[in-house]
Amino acid sequence: MTDATFQEGGEAPLRLVAQDAEDLKVISTLVQDAVLPMTELKFDAKRHRFALMLNRFRWEDRSQAEQVGRPYERVRSVLVVENVLKVQSFGFDRADQDLVLSLLSLDFTAGEEGAGRLTLTLAGDGAIALDVEALEVRLDDVTRPYRAPSGKVPRHD
Repeated sequence: MTDATFQEGGEAPLRLVAQDAEDLKVISTLVQDAVLPMTELKFDAKRHRFALMLNRFRWEDRSQAEQVGRPYERVRSVLVVENVLKVQSFGFDRADQDLVLSLLSLDFTAGEEGAGRLTLTLAGDGAIALDVEALEVRLDDVTRPYRAPSGKVPRHD
């Protein structure tokens, strides 16, 4: 029997949880430039849960892909925010079911006793603001990686 190598874990699905602003920075970096159709935003008010099904660029695999000359990849991931009390959106039409959103970052502004506001910043000056009782964000990859349709690394000019 031999130990697993780093390369063998290259396609392992991510399963991360953030419960403070420092943890959130890691998840924010990994979901930067994720794209999702408007239809993949769900708020379950009874469970106080907001969820998004993302097509996430695999930032964690970028340098490996470049080293071996392999195409860049994306993976379908679920981003779940627990303890959500209120959801607001800005800068886009929630009724436009054909709209595709691009997620740029996640930021948390702490309030009193662990509560606060989680802001999902979108390309094109859009945002989703989630008032939370306590910060709990989960990121779970749910498919195997697939070739990024554009074949390129996302850029911001």
